[in-house]
Amino acid sequence: MAKTQLNVRVDEATADAARERALQRGVSVNRYIEELVLKDAGEVGQTFVEAAADFMKQYERVFAEEFGREPETLPGPPPGPGRRPSP
Repeated sequence: MAKTQLNVRVDEATADAARERALQRGVSVNRYIEELVLKDAGEVGQTFVEAAADFMKQYERVFAEEFGREPETLPGPPPGPGRRPSP
């Protein structure tokens, strides 16, 4: 994978903490920062997926009532003008 250089400015205490933590883990400061960002991005993505799944579970009955379908058959567009509901 190609690497891109990213320059950031942090106060000396933050830089010292990053160096210390990287040393403790036996990785470079670059790798340490990269791992932190990847972990954070993964957690945010997972949180979104879980929230979306929870929302759908909580409101599946409402969607079913609104569109006249049972929860098991929700995927796909609802019947519209000129369309017949699927069997």
